[in-house]
Amino acid sequence: MENTDKEILGLLKTNGQKAMEIIYNQYYNYLCHATYKILNDSVATEDIVQDVLMEIWKKKDKLDITISLKAYLRRASINKALNHLRGKKMKFEDDDSYTETFVDTDDSQEKLEYLELSEVINKAIESLPEKCRLVFSMSRFESMTYQEISDKLEISIKTVENQISKALRILRSRVKEYHLSGSSIK
Repeated sequence: MENTDKEILGLLKTNGQKAMEIIYNQYYNYLCHATYKILNDSVATEDIVQDVLMEIWKKKDKLDITISLKAYLRRASINKALNHLRGKKMKFEDDDSYTETFVDTDDSQEKLEYLELSEVINKAIESLPEKCRLVFSMSRFESMTYQEISDKLEISIKTVENQISKALRILRSRVKEYHLSGSSIK
């Protein structure tokens, strides 16, 4: 039986060790899967997910999560994975031999472009109005149906549809701005 976010977050403040055990059991594999899709490196993936969980532990007393715990953990893992790749990119750029070997290949260029676009999308999602961001995150990152979101947030399905439409409109606009601003993506 899965615990609710409210239960887990409450437990973090009263019995952190038990809460972390629940978080690990419920989300570790999910987070590893999401992170591995970006890194394609199982060792780095596990390190990053463990770092995210360690940060949760360190911040357990002052943690204020406004979206679902699952979406929060996924976002933290993906951001850490992107930072990891960005750090590797910077190291490669410092060494010309590595730059020639890795950055000039089509696959590496595509991955960097993907990371750049992912960062634009993540920033755009973070800039959405709170309710819009919450509904969008529940739909896209937790694969919840409109009915499930409606029930959980106690809002109408029409409101869910409107919030998703609004989010997609804003995201399309930001991605379009990104393409027009001279990005490296063709």
